[in-house]
Amino acid sequence: MSTVNVKGITVGYEDAGGDRPDLTPLLLVHGHPFDRSMWAPQLATFAATGRRVIAPDLRGYGETTVVPGVVTLTDHARDLAALLDALDVPRCVLGGLSMGGQIVMEFQRLYPGRAAALLLADTSAAADTEDGRARRRATADRLLAEGMDGYAHEVLPRMMAPYNIQALPSVAAHVLRMMRGAHPEGAAAALRGRALRPDYRATLAGVTVPTLVLVGADDEFTPVIDAQDIQGRVAGARLVVVPGAGHLPNLERPDDVDAALADLLAGLPAPAVAAQPPTGNS
Repeated sequence: MSTVNVKGITVGYEDAGGDRPDLTPLLLVHGHPFDRSMWAPQLATFAATGRRVIAPDLRGYGETTVVPGVVTLTDHARDLAALLDALDVPRCVLGGLSMGGQIVMEFQRLYPGRAAALLLADTSAAADTEDGRARRRATADRLLAEGMDGYAHEVLPRMMAPYNIQALPSVAAHVLRMMRGAHPEGAAAALRGRALRPDYRATLAGVTVPTLVLVGADDEFTPVIDAQDIQGRVAGARLVVVPGAGHLPNLERPDDVDAALADLLAGLPAPAVAAQPPTGNS
């Protein structure tokens, strides 16, 4: 794990692979209330191909600075842009799951030229309803009052398909460990900020880069209909419904997700390489 100081905070991140400069780097954005280890299977798979894969902890999560109060999706997106600048990555393939997918949409809204392709997994594009905003704020208050433990155990059967909790005990333990280890102030700040998010459906209509929309077949939080809505708004987007998975198909069915993501990456051109100055005597 590495750290870098950007925008007044310390960001923890993984940065693996990178032996193939002809492959566009891949940046993966975790959801709530997780951390960068959520992407461990994909980090290993795609770094092994030589592609540079970056997986940061978002502001308030993992090893990244906790900022209490309200942290908006705009804050997260700007942190990602600053991290890419610090790592000298002008353009990347950008993927996110759940809240991470909404951060990807916000990044696309703010920096429409920086993503060479998009992965939008188990996420939704519409703004929260009034009831949804109230629930997020109430959950934020609960996390500050009670901590993460009770919440983590309560939502585990919705984060993963319940049958996978029994079938994949090591995955369930990992998911529970991430949730229990999240900082209550960081998680609460992100929930409050997420309640303020805009509607991203107009942003999606302007997307022109290759886009993979992916969802677990048994996702309760962001069901297949939400993924279908996103696919219908992005010209040429591909929809993959992952069988035998809930809200975290990248952990529940990593081989299926890796295959779909590999298909997206295989169709991309090599990144532009800046011309080098001449060397030697002329």
